[in-house]
Amino acid sequence: MRHMASVERTAYPRFKRTVSSRELHESFTPGPSEVAWAQGKARSAEHVLALVVLLKSYQKLGYCPDLAEVPELVVGHVRGLLGLGEDVAPTHDSARTLRHHRTVVRERLGVVYDQEKAREIAAAAIYEAVQTKDNPADLINVALEELVKARLELPGYTTLDEMAAAIRTKVNEDFFARVVSRMDEVEQVRLLALLRVVAGSRSKFDEVKRPAKAPTVSHLREHLTYLDSLELLGPTVKWLDGVPPGKVEHFAGQAKMLDAAEMSKVGMVKRLALLASLLHMAKVRARDELVTMLCKRMGSVTKKAKEDLEKIRERHRAESERLLAVLGEVLEAAKDAVGFDGESVTLPTSARKRNQVHAECGEAVLGRLEKASGLAKLSEDHELVSAHHGDNYAPLMRRHFRSHRKVLLDLTEVLEMVATSTDDEALRAVEFCQAMRHRGSEWVPVTYTVTDEDGVEKTSTVTAGFASQMWQRILFDKRRPKLINRRHFEVCTLSYLVQELRTGDVAVIGSESYANLHDQLLSWEACRPLVAGYCEQAGLPATAAAFTVALKQQLTAVAAKVDAGYPDNADLTIDAASGKIVLTPRKGKDRRKSAQDLEAEILKRLPEWSLLDVLARTAYWIQWWRHFGPASGSDPKIRDKLARYVLTVFCYGTNAGPAQVARHMRQKVSVHELSLAGNQHITAEKLNMASADVIDMFIQLDVAHVWGDVGKAGIDGSQYDTWENNLLAESHIRYGGFGGLSLRHVSDTYIALFSHFIPCGVWEAVYLFEGLLKNESEVTVDIVHGDTQGQSLPVFGLAHMLGVQLLPRIRNWKDLTFYRVSSTVKYQHIDPLFGDPEKDVINWRLIENHFEDLMRVVLSIREGKLSSAALLRRLGNESRRNRIYQAYRELGRVIRTIVLLRFLSEPGLRESIQAMTNKVEAFHKFSNWLMFASDVLQDNDPVHQEKIIKFNELLANCLIFHTAQDITKVVNDLVDEGWEVDPVDLATVTPYITSKIRRFGTWHLDMEPPEQEAMGRLRMAA
Repeated sequence: MRHMASVERTAYPRFKRTVSSRELHESFTPGPSEVAWAQGKARSAEHVLALVVLLKSYQKLGYCPDLAEVPELVVGHVRGLLGLGEDVAPTHDSARTLRHHRTVVRERLGVVYDQEKAREIAAAAIYEAVQTKDNPADLINVALEELVKARLELPGYTTLDEMAAAIRTKVNEDFFARVVSRMDEVEQVRLLALLRVVAGSRSKFDEVKRPAKAPTVSHLREHLTYLDSLELLGPTVKWLDGVPPGKVEHFAGQAKMLDAAEMSKVGMVKRLALLASLLHMAKVRARDELVTMLCKRMGSVTKKAKEDLEKIRERHRAESERLLAVLGEVLEAAKDAVGFDGESVTLPTSARKRNQVHAECGEAVLGRLEKASGLAKLSEDHELVSAHHGDNYAPLMRRHFRSHRKVLLDLTEVLEMVATSTDDEALRAVEFCQAMRHRGSEWVPVTYTVTDEDGVEKTSTVTAGFASQMWQRILFDKRRPKLINRRHFEVCTLSYLVQELRTGDVAVIGSESYANLHDQLLSWEACRPLVAGYCEQAGLPATAAAFTVALKQQLTAVAAKVDAGYPDNADLTIDAASGKIVLTPRKGKDRRKSAQDLEAEILKRLPEWSLLDVLARTAYWIQWWRHFGPASGSDPKIRDKLARYVLTVFCYGTNAGPAQVARHMRQKVSVHELSLAGNQHITAEKLNMASADVIDMFIQLDVAHVWGDVGKAGIDGSQYDTWENNLLAESHIRYGGFGGLSLRHVSDTYIALFSHFIPCGVWEAVYLFEGLLKNESEVTVDIVHGDTQGQSLPVFGLAHMLGVQLLPRIRNWKDLTFYRVSSTVKYQHIDPLFGDPEKDVINWRLIENHFEDLMRVVLSIREGKLSSAALLRRLGNESRRNRIYQAYRELGRVIRTIVLLRFLSEPGLRESIQAMTNKVEAFHKFSNWLMFASDVLQDNDPVHQEKIIKFNELLANCLIFHTAQDITKVVNDLVDEGWEVDPVDLATVTPYITSKIRRFGTWHLDMEPPEQEAMGRLRMAA
C-alpha cells in the first residue's frame, strides 16, 4: 500500500486553517473593476457573490475550488465588501452555471484548463527533478512551479502525488538496479552481513553510522582503522558511478534513519543500493573527520609549544635581568676607562696613548666579566637565554609531536591528497617524510628515492622553500651541507600541510569538506547566463567594469561625505597633530514612565501557561509539525502525529531527552516512540522549515496595517524603523490578530536562529549566510548583524555579493585599517583615519580582473553546488595562492571601510547595531532558559548537536509567538477599558517573557495518608 505525501508538506495551494485580516485584505479584497465584471457576468446576488469568491480564490490558489471548501471568513469578507446581506450565500443553481462561472474566471485571468497538457508538463518537470531530488514534496513543488509558468490550471493534488510517486519509484528503481548490477555476489554478501545481529552485541550496520570521537591519539588510530574497514567493504565509487550526488546523499539518509531490523524488511535490490550509498557517505565523512582531527592535533601541538616557550621565558627572566645588569657594569667600566663625559669619548691623539687606553678598557671590561662569574659561564648563559628570546617556538614542537608521529604520518599516507594549484611543494615534503620515516638518524640527505604505482623508481630532492625563517634555522646546518633535520622537518611539514588543507590549496580526494573548490564551482560558461538575473536581484552591476566603478564611486562618496560632515560630528574627535582619535559614546535613551506602566500592567494581566500547552496551541494554529515525517517523504504512520511531534520538540528543545520525558509524562508514551520521531522523522532542515512557518505567521498578521496606523500617529517610517524591539503596534488594537511585527525584527530574530552553536569569527558569519540562503520563510533579509568577530574582510565581500549588508558589532575599530581609494587621495579632516597611502590602498584592478571568480562563488552557493565548509576554509584562512580569497579580501576592504566610515559618522547606525546585538543576545538568553534540562550537548555527533539547537530554536519561536498573541489580547482589553496606548510605548514591550511560563508543568502534592503497612527492614543473609 502506497502512502501519499502529505499535502501540508508541499507548496500546493490550499486554504489555511486560520486566515488573518492582512491576508483577507491583500488576497480576498476585490477591486472595483472585478466587482463590475462580476455584476456584468451574473444577475442574482448569490451568483455575483459566488463568482467573486471563485475569482479571488482562483487568484490565491491557482485552481477553482468547491465553494464548500472556501472558509466562511473569506465569504463573509467578500459579502461585506459587496454590500450584500448576511442571508446571501454563494450558490450555483446548476452544474451548467458552475461550469460557466469557472470558464469566465479562467478567461479573465488568462489561464487555460487543459488537464492533459498539465499532466504532460508536470510529468516532464518531475522526471527532470527526480534525477537530483528525492522527496515527493519537492517533486510536487517543482511541477507546481512549471504549471504556474505555463499559465495552466493546477490539477488535483492526488493527481500530482500519484504522478510524483510513480516517476520517483521508476527512476529510483533504475538507479538501484544499476548500482546492484555492478556488485558481484561476494560484495553483496559482504554488504548484507552488516545487518546481521549477533546475540548480545550490535550489528556492524550501527558501526558504519557512528561519528568520530574526540581527536585523541588513540581515537585517531581507531578512526584510521574504521576508514580501512569501510574501504574493505567495497568500491562504492565504482558502484555509484552515474548516480547524482544528491540522490546518493538522500539514499544514505534513508538508510541512516533505519536500524538493522528495519533495513532487513526493505526489498533486496533497494536494500543493497541503500547500504552502498550509506557506506559511500560514511567514507566521505570519515575522511573529513580524519582531516579535522589532524588539524586539531597539530593545533594542540603548536599551542603546547607556545606555552612551553612562555614558561621558559618566565624561568629565564631573572637570568635575562642578571645578564643585563652585567652588561650595565661592563658599560660603566668601559666609560670610566675611556673617560666618557656623558656625550662623547675623547681619545688621545698619539697611537701609544690610545693603545694604552684600549688596554685599560679591555682589562676593566674583562675584570667585570670575571667578577660576574666568568666569560665562559656568561657566554653559556647568554646562548641559553638567546635561544628563546624571540618568538621561535618551532624547536619546542617536536617533543609534543613525538607521541603523535606514527598515527599522523599513517593518516597522510592513507588520505589521497592533491594540490589545487601548480605549487605542490607541501605534498612533495609529505612524500619525503614518508620515504624517510623509518630512518634512525636525525640528519638525512635532501635527495630521496620513491617507487611509483608502476614500480618505477624516481629520485627527487626536497626543499623547504615553503617554511619560514623560524623553521629554516633549525632544519639546516651549515656544517652539514645537503642534509636536513628529519625530525624537525616532519613537524614543519605537517604544520604547513594543515594550513594548506584549511585554505584549500591542498584537497583530499573522496572528501566533501576538504574537496577541491574548483570542482564544486560552476564553470563560467554555466554562470554567464545567470549573472544578469542574479545581479538584478542582488542590486549589483552585471559587468566587471561597472561593478568596479560602482564600488569606487560609493567609497569615494562616503569618504567625502564623512570628511565634509566632520565639523558637525560632535561625537568624533581627530587630533591631526598627535593622530589621536576619540569616538564619544552616546547615552542610551531611558524608557518613558508611561512605557514602564504599560509593561507592568501587561505583565500583571498576562495568563500563565505550561510550556507544553504553548507548544500544543501553536502546533494547532500554525501546523509547523506538517514538515515532519519519514525520510521517504510519505505520510507518517504513527498514531496521533500532532501530539507525538509536540512531545518530541519539547523533549529535545529542553534537552531533557526521551528517557526523562517518557518517564514523567502522565500520558503513556515510550522512549522508543520519542526517539523514533526525533531521529527518523525530524532533521535540521525540517526544523528550519517549521521555524519558518512560525516566522511567516508573524508576517501574515496585519503588517500592512502597521504603517497606516503609525502614519496616523504622526510617526514617519524612519522613526518606526528605529523601534526594533517592536512586536506589537497599534494595528493589534484596531485590527485584532497578532500584527505589527517589525519586518526587520523578524529578520534579525531569524538570523539569531543560526548563531547559537556557531563559533565566533568567519565561521559564524559564513554559517549565517548559509542560513540566509536556506531561508524557508517569506522574510527577505537584507541586513545581517553579528558579533565583533564577524569583521573578517572576505566575509564583508561575500555579504556584498549576496546583496546583504553586514553590520557587526564594532568594538575595536581603531585597530582596523581604513583603505584609501587611491594613493593620491587626501582628506581635509579625516585623513588620520586612513592607513599608509603607499600600502593601504584598494587594488581595483584585482577586483575587476576577478569579477568572474566572485560571481562563480555566489552563483555556485545559490545553486547548491558549493558546500559552506569548503568555502569556509578559503575565506577563513589567508592563502597566498588562492585567487578567490584574494578577490574577496580586496572587495571586503572596500565594503568594511564604507561601513566603518558610516559607523563613525552616523549615530543612528551605531544605535541600531547596538540594539540588534542586544536583541540577539536577549534571544540567546531566552532560548537558553528554555533548555532547562541541561545546557550541555552530550552527544559528540555534530548532526545531532545541530538538531538539538534547532529544536530549541523552534521551541523559543513558538513561545515568542504565543506571548505576542497574549499581549495582543491584553492590550485590546486595555483599550476597551479606556487606556491610552501609545505605539511608542508598546514598541518597547519585549516578547521574551519567562515569568508567566511554567517550564516544568504543574505539580500535584498528594497528602492522602498511605495505606497502613509495616515499615520494611532489610534482611541480610547470615
